[in-house]
Amino acid sequence: MARHVVAIVGGAVAGSEAARLVAENGGIAVVFEQGARPYGKIEDGLPRWHDKLRLKEYERIDENLDDENICFVPETGIGRDVSFEALRALPFNAIILANGAWRDRPLPLPGVDDHVEKGLLYQNSLVQWFNHAHEADYEGPRYVIPPGAIVVGGGLASIDVVKILSLVTHADAIERAGHTPDLMAMEQKGIAAWCEREGIPLPEVELPTLYYRRSMEEMPLASPPANATPAQVEKIRGARVKIMERVIDRYRVRFEGNHVPVAPLVEGGRLAGLVFRRTEGEGRDLHEVPGSEVEVRAPLVVSSIGSTPLPVTGIPMKGELYDFADWDSGAMTGMDGVYGLGNVLTGKGNIKSSRENAEVVTAGLLDTYLSELDPIEEMHAAARERAKPVVAKALEGPPLHREERTPIRELVHGRWKELGYDGYRAWAEAHRPG
Repeated sequence: MARHVVAIVGGAVAGSEAARLVAENGGIAVVFEQGARPYGKIEDGLPRWHDKLRLKEYERIDENLDDENICFVPETGIGRDVSFEALRALPFNAIILANGAWRDRPLPLPGVDDHVEKGLLYQNSLVQWFNHAHEADYEGPRYVIPPGAIVVGGGLASIDVVKILSLVTHADAIERAGHTPDLMAMEQKGIAAWCEREGIPLPEVELPTLYYRRSMEEMPLASPPANATPAQVEKIRGARVKIMERVIDRYRVRFEGNHVPVAPLVEGGRLAGLVFRRTEGEGRDLHEVPGSEVEVRAPLVVSSIGSTPLPVTGIPMKGELYDFADWDSGAMTGMDGVYGLGNVLTGKGNIKSSRENAEVVTAGLLDTYLSELDPIEEMHAAARERAKPVVAKALEGPPLHREERTPIRELVHGRWKELGYDGYRAWAEAHRPG
């Protein structure tokens, strides 16, 4: 029987929806996942207090990938275990890159990256440490979070980062005072409210500060709908302020708007802070104010200014993103049959609601990031809609007869044998996150 066979790199939201669509249209999807599990940013990009959101997402991805017409190939990084050129040499009808945005966008200051883990951390490393350092088999780096750290950012992910810093430093202080902190309960109730409920004095610690180059009203926390009226735009601006003010109150953090970093402060071979310059204006009229520089000293700087795709040998780059000929279809420049989908195309590593109605966005973001009501179904529905035209293009050519699929089958079965893979459900249960 002749069937289309599509390679999908990455098995999280975008990848699992694309795989499901391929299978539903009679094709075979071969999903190459770099990790043991396909959960992507849901597992390693969101702090661990999002437990209900995380479990719901695990179930949804499992439901998508547990199909006889989907071949899940775990622990197989393209560019690491299988080269991209070797993947292209196989007779797939198409290759869909849904491998996400896992590389922290560099802080654009000369020489600053010489001080990574010496006064400087990036968002992805911090969140992965926070999520997994308590696990018995954790073998990654261990960090000490000092009071008074600063975060450079402004989006939803940077809010999670500054919350981590505050929760950890407050928990450490509570423990030093002879009490037992409950970090997850502190996140749920708010730090001061939890201390009051438990009869524990609120510790006096130097609070972390989030620095953003624009004002609080311009933070990318909620977006107005297309063709928004002036009243709707103003309502969204107010919603952004409400979100940030609630974060400041509940999690004991500080916020400094209209500050852009312009130079590192280095002392004794360590990053000791940053030089910031004030900004003025809005939108495209934002500009730096000459002579407004201020030195901000801090024991730790965390950069949270976005994520980009990991470079892979053989995939053309344009700046820090993959080089796409068509940003609507995701078609790769100079590579017929290769498409991007999801965060690998947009360069966005955050997870957010797809809602556009102004009233719903306001309530939804407050619920999503300050409680546990993230609309997983909406997120997958949006990913599925984006995947439909890409999958349609992938299935346009002539299908492959069984003998033509032999090289693909040999690669897949070879990896399965090497890994001891015996089916998606059994593998998922054996590798369930802790």
